[in-house]
Amino acid sequence: MIPVSDLKRQYLKFKEEFDKSIHDVLDSSWFILGNKVKEFEKNFAKYVGVKYAIGVANGTEALQLGLFALDVKRGDEVITVSNTTTPTVIAISNVGAKPVFVDINEESYNIDINKIEEKITNKTKAIMPVHIYGQSADLDPIKKIARKYGLKIIEDCAQAHGTLYKGKKIGSIGDLGAFSFYPSKNLGAYGDAGLITTNNRQLAKKIFMLRNYGKRNRYESYIIGFNSRLDEIQASLLNTKLKYLNTWNVVRRKIAKEYDKNLKNVITPKEMFYGKHIYHLYVIRSKKRDKLRNYLKKNGVGSQIHYPVPVHLQPCYDYLNIKKGSLPITEKFCNEILSIPLYPELTKEEVEKVINTINNFK
Repeated sequence: MIPVSDLKRQYLKFKEEFDKSIHDVLDSSWFILGNKVKEFEKNFAKYVGVKYAIGVANGTEALQLGLFALDVKRGDEVITVSNTTTPTVIAISNVGAKPVFVDINEESYNIDINKIEEKITNKTKAIMPVHIYGQSADLDPIKKIARKYGLKIIEDCAQAHGTLYKGKKIGSIGDLGAFSFYPSKNLGAYGDAGLITTNNRQLAKKIFMLRNYGKRNRYESYIIGFNSRLDEIQASLLNTKLKYLNTWNVVRRKIAKEYDKNLKNVITPKEMFYGKHIYHLYVIRSKKRDKLRNYLKKNGVGSQIHYPVPVHLQPCYDYLNIKKGSLPITEKFCNEILSIPLYPELTKEEVEKVINTINNFK
């Protein structure tokens, strides 16, 4: 079986380096908020092109702490999409705000910029575009809307490590960028890990305190904060991996282009004119999705659905009373999308097998 993702291949290829990065921390015996975290924050800020990067416990808390830092609170509204995984929206709920969903663009699968303004009310505080699958949302129009209505922008960059928008790295364009380093990401830790990027000094100072009980120093908490810290082992590992990220993304793009060129009888993703897709996921569409998935499985090709149930139809959001059919494109795509194998360690033969198997499906 060709899996959708295979983390072990990468580990075995770089085993000596990865093991050393972990043992360096064990040898130092400094495990929380030490030099490895500082080093990774500095390196990742430079990579994204921002002044500040703050390591936190995971991607969801990166969004959540970012919202707290932007003073989003109970009674506020945050505009986002339902074409994502629930942690994006749970971050909004966890600060007491209400998620307001906008349908997606049919070509980019990202937020439809033409449908944002109609959802803005006097309670709207922020817009949270999700750069889904590794492709950027169209940020310039979103920035224009945000300026017009005095809103903040927090980018969900969980699937966009290295994605470009008009030549700029995602995570450097909004007020804040929130990254996840979940193991399967293009830049993945060996456990949970996250990070927030910004060019705003005051926001950075606030988030540095929020992640560590609101502290400015060891024994004084100036605001009510959280325990959400990137640990040293994960930071050390991410530092080691970061130097390979661009190369890995180039390989992903090459495989994606092979799929683009050769796949038949399915709808392939479109790279938007304004950006550079890094293909965290390669997502095809088929009206016979479930039959295709079963066919692939029988023929030794793995696949996965990202994501089968849109957030607005999840049981935990029943209280919003959003009717089925209210986000027609999102709901339609959830019944058609299928992620197929794509990661840098895929062999040429495996890529050919994936293509041939899909093309042989009737």
